[in-house]
Amino acid sequence: MIPVNNHEVAVECLDVTYRLNRRHLVDKLNFKVLQGEVLVLLGRSGSGKTTTMKLINNLLTPSSGEVLVMGWDSIQLRRKIGYVIQEIGLFPHFTVEQNVGLVPKLEGWEGDRIKYRVHQLLELLNLDPQHFAKRYPHQLSGGQRQRVGVARALAADPPLLLMDEPFGALDPITRLELQREFRQLQQQLGKTVIFVTHGIQEAFFLASKIGLMQDGRLVEFAAPDQFIKSQHPEARAFLESF
Repeated sequence: MIPVNNHEVAVECLDVTYRLNRRHLVDKLNFKVLQGEVLVLLGRSGSGKTTTMKLINNLLTPSSGEVLVMGWDSIQLRRKIGYVIQEIGLFPHFTVEQNVGLVPKLEGWEGDRIKYRVHQLLELLNLDPQHFAKRYPHQLSGGQRQRVGVARALAADPPLLLMDEPFGALDPITRLELQREFRQLQQQLGKTVIFVTHGIQEAFFLASKIGLMQDGRLVEFAAPDQFIKSQHPEARAFLESF
């Protein structure tokens, strides 16, 4: 469990519902994420985890209710959130350096500042800039591409990271390595993180809070040491697979 020292609210969902073709993909979500916390949204496929993430990132608009993210408007939100997905989405014709430096470039950073930031992040993620900065995505392993994806999300120093099953496509050994690296990185940088997974082991390893979703509803919301005591049937089903 990752410790949290800040008590300011970073993200808050107030009675958030999202309907599509009369179907409730998420229904009456109410929760808060404090600055510096890692909230892991846990649940089976189709439980509403990714929809919740998209509502926080303003990729979807709630049918009712409100999502508050650090008081930002929609434009600020786009620029101040780091987003990491399973497929990474690196630009294949950009070098690693160009991929990681993209958002700072769009923000109007000077070239020397971008290069310094890119190299700083590559070193932080165990990718030697001398060997990796000029490579292209197809020249990297899956784990290396995922590290570049995390570096790109961190490039403009966002206070909030959204991560949608970022390590799910990796082999178990590489996944564990990246989980360890990410945990250490989060503790070092103190970022607020919302992390989607269907893996109970990953949730317990990374979370300061676990939000369990089932059929679009948040059925449990607790720190790992409390979650393990939950008597909710869905929580028990996940805990039995631990």
